[in-house]
Amino acid sequence: MADMLVPLLSLPSSAPVLDELKQQGVIVRRANPFEWTALRAFCEKNFAVTWADEACSGLSNKPVTTYIAIENGQIIGFGSYECTRRDFFGPTGVAPEHRGRNIGKALLLVCLEGLRDMGYAYAIIGGAGPKEFYAKHVGATEIPDSTPGVYHDLLAK
Repeated sequence: MADMLVPLLSLPSSAPVLDELKQQGVIVRRANPFEWTALRAFCEKNFAVTWADEACSGLSNKPVTTYIAIENGQIIGFGSYECTRRDFFGPTGVAPEHRGRNIGKALLLVCLEGLRDMGYAYAIIGGAGPKEFYAKHVGATEIPDSTPGVYHDLLAK
């Protein structure tokens, strides 16, 4: 999968979608280092152990670079940045039963705002999955010849 480039200086605000989610009882916030076990379990259950590794590494950054979406005291989604490489967004994911509620959009926006706040003018989405989603919500464009990117020499499972 190709990488994508996001112009951060024209990024839409996360505030409207965060307010919409809050009205539904969903809170999006930075994860806390003491939530490592819960985050890891969520990622492993819904995605992959490698995603858990990446997302949990964001808990060691200062400030923390992993956000979580919470409903009824449970993690239902996460988004990370500056975990695998500098200026990279990802991994990110929302539990299947909670998709279609703008949770992924909110996580994307708060993470990209975090990268912009660090001083970046552009962000890279590594190995971007839903390209249309990223293009629609943040103006991401595919980076030519970016496959396989940073995920080219993975260890055998």
